[in-house]
Amino acid sequence: MKARLIPIYFEPGKDSGFDVQLDALTRLLADRAELLSPVALGRALPDADAVVFPQLLGEAYRRVEHLKALRLPILIATSQFGTLSMWDWEIIGYLRSEGVETLAPYTLEQAKKICNALRVKRELQSAKFLVYQDNPGEGAQASIFKRFYWWEEECTQRMKEQFGVTIEKRSFRELGARAKAIPDAEAEKAWKQSPVPIAGIAGKPLNSALKLYLAVKRDLELDQTIRAVGINCLNESHCSDTTPCLAWNLLYEGKKMIWGCEADTVSMLTKYLLHHSLEVPILMTNLYPFLLGNAALKHERIEAFPSVQDDPANYVLVAHCGYMGVIPQSFSTEWTLRKKVLAIVDDNATAIDARLATGGITLAKLRPTFRELTVAEGSLTGYAQYPGSDCLNGGVIKVRDGHRLMNSLCSHHSLLMTGRNLADLRLVAKVFGLGIEEI
Repeated sequence: MKARLIPIYFEPGKDSGFDVQLDALTRLLADRAELLSPVALGRALPDADAVVFPQLLGEAYRRVEHLKALRLPILIATSQFGTLSMWDWEIIGYLRSEGVETLAPYTLEQAKKICNALRVKRELQSAKFLVYQDNPGEGAQASIFKRFYWWEEECTQRMKEQFGVTIEKRSFRELGARAKAIPDAEAEKAWKQSPVPIAGIAGKPLNSALKLYLAVKRDLELDQTIRAVGINCLNESHCSDTTPCLAWNLLYEGKKMIWGCEADTVSMLTKYLLHHSLEVPILMTNLYPFLLGNAALKHERIEAFPSVQDDPANYVLVAHCGYMGVIPQSFSTEWTLRKKVLAIVDDNATAIDARLATGGITLAKLRPTFRELTVAEGSLTGYAQYPGSDCLNGGVIKVRDGHRLMNSLCSHHSLLMTGRNLADLRLVAKVFGLGIEEI
């Protein structure tokens, strides 16, 4: 699927320059966009994801009402390199002052990411997110899990209204029973087809992880509208003798399927939107800001935060299920499947111990209204290990302002992306009608 773009021209004014630039865009964006037949500004438009101006003219100042009437995002790509031209700032600035927002990429990669986002916006209108859960909040650690917004009907309804995505709920207990019933021979065959690095596990723990993968995979193969899948794997861990960590890795590597730990649909939606738009490695994890002090340390069963070279107030420990989080192999510099860490899950369960490359990092999460994206750029400075704790290998992140982070976070779950992506997010967010809060 590609973004569908309608080239728009001013009438009168269309000339050979328009045709030359349209040919250039058709070539430059061939793998991301389908450019439809050109239409004059003010004429009726066919179904599409956005309009694109291969050429801007002074006529734009006199056609503001027609530009305001466009009900599609407006992409400006007037240079032979697939970007805006410096001469466009006059018109873009004027249009902004008149309430007409445009998408004006200044690199070809940004233009491609905008096309990705336009495609994702259309995909979400008919997408389904599958979550396996029975009685969320009623299982283990109920006092914690009953607080989570993603299980509220209001959250599900807002996701539907804002993005079109539908949440389908199925029984985790039934899934766990189906997985256990799969013969060992089928799990062993799956292992031969997709072996991964392991340490300290074999036999039943490995087979159980593979059986859960096979059970979920079979459900997904029966419904091609499912774009993401999650399991209430901690709160209702009694429904299964294993955890879905290996399944999420294999399903992403095989199908690019987005996964949701703890059936967190807000994280699933944020992850789907960001990963498929920006095409950067991403994962969900827990944030433990150093400023949170003992409340964070107690939860991870550690005595102190790792020592850092400058102000500890601007640092965050990130960890989930004993390690940094569920990180697919293709994102990782190191990757191993190990025994479970958390007491909340079955003794037979497993967890992923993996690392991202150190360096630039971006934290992001959709706010509960789904009209704004919180974004914080920082650096992954290294890793911290605490033997005998719930953080055997966590990441250490430095952010710009730890106090502002504490006052602006909307969840303990956050999405981490490699690189500093704020500039690209500002462009992509416009496609979805999202504001950006930089924290």
